[in-house]
Amino acid sequence: MILQVETMIPDSAEVVEQLKTGVAQTTEQVNTFWASVREFYVNTIMANVPKIILMIVLLWLGWYLVNRLTEFIKKMMIKRDTDVSLRNFLGSLINILLKVVLVMTIMSMVGVQIASFVALLGSVGLAIGMALQGTLQNFAGGVIILLLKPFKVGDFIEQGSFSGTVNMIQIFNTYLTTPDNKVIIIPNSQLATSSLINYTRSDHRRLDIPVGISYGESVEKVRSELLALAAACPLVLSEPEAPSVNVADLGNGYLNLTLRFWVKTNDYWTALFEMNQSVYDKMVSAGYMLPAQKIDVHVSNK
Repeated sequence: MILQVETMIPDSAEVVEQLKTGVAQTTEQVNTFWASVREFYVNTIMANVPKIILMIVLLWLGWYLVNRLTEFIKKMMIKRDTDVSLRNFLGSLINILLKVVLVMTIMSMVGVQIASFVALLGSVGLAIGMALQGTLQNFAGGVIILLLKPFKVGDFIEQGSFSGTVNMIQIFNTYLTTPDNKVIIIPNSQLATSSLINYTRSDHRRLDIPVGISYGESVEKVRSELLALAAACPLVLSEPEAPSVNVADLGNGYLNLTLRFWVKTNDYWTALFEMNQSVYDKMVSAGYMLPAQKIDVHVSNK
């Protein structure tokens, strides 16, 4: 059986007519778009050129004055001996608020309806607030830190796996500087809601230096020599407790003593390094056998 298929081939005149119609519609749309652009340019931009220029000038001048006013407020807080962290936080907050007020004032001066703008700003702010809950938590954390003051600029703190000197407390983040000059940025919400260690909150810190001696050595003799070293160090304090040497542990192969004394917080590392060196030199010069890790190896021939 042979099937015959008839193929409908459109007339060339009909195709040409369709193409003309499509081109005409596209041309009309393009002309309409450019007409609206020209109308916006002439009726909106060109008609409001003086207002736009005035708005730019006022914005530039107001921005400059706000920055100068913020610097003046910071200087006043410095004269009043305000805390550094609170000074930086309030300076940033005041600067942002004044700039928002500046923009709204200029818009009102050039004829923009502030009421509708405020309503729009409120709805946008609500949406942004829901999207940026973490950022708002950081802001609230910054306020809590500045009110409760668990630490301040210059303190050495440790939070989780991070530690360093507090360099700056801003609205959303706190900046730490590590001893090797790395910068750590921690969100304020994390610092406000988690446990942390402040190493420099108190004026004094206690140092515990372990000293190992061999069994059979005179504990009293070693104690007197270590106490003499502590007494000779100008960084060691007699308050809140006098230096002491105590037996801390009966170790495996050696006796563990602990030399304990108090120093000023700022002298902690200097005192630690100096006393470690002094203890080692004294033990060697006095002929004490310093403990070393020993491993007994038994070889069995079978």
